[in-house]
Amino acid sequence: MNSRLRIIHLFLQLLFTCSITGQAYTPEMLAYIRNKAISPQAYVIEKFKTYDVILLGEHHLVKQNLQFVTQLIPELYRNGIYAIGMEFGAQEDQHVLDSLVLAPAYDEQTARQIMFNYNVTWGYQEYIDVYKAAWKFNHTLPANARKFRILNLSYVFQWKDFDRKRNQASMSKVFPKGTVDKYRAQVIEREVIKSDDKILALVGTPHAYTQYGSPFYSFNADGFCAFDKNWLGNRLYARHTDKVFNILLHQPFMKEVDGQYLWVSPAKGSIEAIMAQNQHKQVGFDLLRAPLGKLSDDSQHAMCYPDFTLDQFFDGYIYLAPLKKLEGCTPIDDFVNEKNIQHAIEQFPDPEWHAPVTNLEEMRAFIRMNGKRIEEECKNL
Repeated sequence: MNSRLRIIHLFLQLLFTCSITGQAYTPEMLAYIRNKAISPQAYVIEKFKTYDVILLGEHHLVKQNLQFVTQLIPELYRNGIYAIGMEFGAQEDQHVLDSLVLAPAYDEQTARQIMFNYNVTWGYQEYIDVYKAAWKFNHTLPANARKFRILNLSYVFQWKDFDRKRNQASMSKVFPKGTVDKYRAQVIEREVIKSDDKILALVGTPHAYTQYGSPFYSFNADGFCAFDKNWLGNRLYARHTDKVFNILLHQPFMKEVDGQYLWVSPAKGSIEAIMAQNQHKQVGFDLLRAPLGKLSDDSQHAMCYPDFTLDQFFDGYIYLAPLKKLEGCTPIDDFVNEKNIQHAIEQFPDPEWHAPVTNLEEMRAFIRMNGKRIEEECKNL
């Protein structure tokens, strides 16, 4: 290599290095994004040409994620995908939801009640707007056409019976229909896979794991590590390997630093650095067998995984906005009110994870705070 080429080579090495973290990304990675990545909408549709179940792993309560999903409905339908699955919704109300999205007039109060029945704290407009988007689209279809469906994947949990002990006896009372992700997998198998249909399912990131197992310390395991592979995606992938694909929606990761848990940018900041070079365009792209899949990550996800890279985590990736521009969902002021506050307090989920909620003012404050959580987590990233 002559001196001029050596200088150019060194310049490129400097140019394609994340200045925040020091992790190098290569010209090949940026070229891949510029030349191979496509719009997020096109990416999802492209994957449905090969797979029947696509799991979108979301950091909950990000407005852009919900807007993306609702805007996808017409394109999904045109390509033979007739359902969106939602973690936040109970099968007990599926018949009510089916009626809602077909009704002559949209009933906002019924939509709110469906969500309240599942989770008394999930009063966020963008989640409920998924119902309205399906209703609105269905009214553009001919009378005899197949209609679009929102499929609730969960059931009603009984937090009123929780005795604040995380053991088998206690949790069996909270979850009387069994392990939640086993239940969700059975819903998708029954309602979608057995009918040779397809579905886009929006679920929390861990529920979308397929090949990845979430690690945890185990005294009696080799390397003192064990792996939980009982998530929704793990269960579906084990039984229907060729039908399932998972996509991670851009989100902060968590990392332990000196005994404190901090929010960090994925892949040591390299995703954001590459996207900045691409003018922060919205894109979808592969991680499996693709350049960006080889980006290393040292967050909590890397625990027990030597030389952890993104392609060990998810199959694909969707970038909608920089972390600092992610917005929280919109709280619904009267989602919890004087009429339902007592039930909301009784059914408050995971009560030992939060400060006590004992009245309407505290409940509404909790919902507002939770809606802004993503903005707080990402403000310094």
